[in-house]
Amino acid sequence: MADPMFFVLSKLIWFVVAPANLLMLASLFGLVAIGLGWSRAGRVATTVGVVGLAVLGFSPLGALILRPLEDRFPAPPADMVAPDGLVVLGGSTDETISAARDQPTVSDAATRITAAVELARRYPAARLVFSGGSGRLLPHARTEAEDTRRLWIGMGVDPGRITLEDRSRNTDENARFTAALVRPAPGARWLLVTSAFHMPRSVGLFRAAGFPVIAYPVDYHTTDTGDDLLPPRGLASGLARFEIAAREWVGLLVYRVTGRTHDLFPRPDGVAEEPKPVG
Repeated sequence: MADPMFFVLSKLIWFVVAPANLLMLASLFGLVAIGLGWSRAGRVATTVGVVGLAVLGFSPLGALILRPLEDRFPAPPADMVAPDGLVVLGGSTDETISAARDQPTVSDAATRITAAVELARRYPAARLVFSGGSGRLLPHARTEAEDTRRLWIGMGVDPGRITLEDRSRNTDENARFTAALVRPAPGARWLLVTSAFHMPRSVGLFRAAGFPVIAYPVDYHTTDTGDDLLPPRGLASGLARFEIAAREWVGLLVYRVTGRTHDLFPRPDGVAEEPKPVG
């Protein structure tokens, strides 16, 4: 069963504590405090906010905390045994713009959709399942599942191969609703396609839902080379990369503490292991 309060609270709390938002709020508080005559507190808050934004936006810190997430589950070999099915997680389309413009609009994670098409062609007997409704607090009638189906058909995928799970609003619901829909047979091989940074949390939730999956990570944001130590291309890019990583690490912790996963940092062999500091 869905947990509406968990979903709503997670959205509202993250809006406030997301690093860029929190640092901007600190800066604004500082300016207001200075205007009210609280000069010392205002200067401290403004300095923390501005310096924090600069550090997160212009340093490679985001890549350094994102890389362990992306490296956790390696891609399977090209000559792996053919899977029985593919589960593709949402997060690749913007249903608000899609509805307004009446055409599917993809996001930065569009590789999830295109990689699934390539896999569907490579494994023509595999079932293709998409999981994603709307992750917005005020969802539209249009869902990610509907937009993705239109995109896949436009890219040549047989509509008869596509199964849609269109009620989920977060990764926990992705896992539980898809498991109930698919009812995987014992020993069946299912690939899970999602962004590499999102894979540890996703695999942990699918395991907790009783749906063993084989990770097929896509949509990388780091190189796993020395290039990750270089400054980002700009402030917005650095902040975005840091927020992606921060949201995933916080998500891993919250899902473990609330009992939604069995391990804090799931690993490929299914044995629990705590995350190690980046060195």
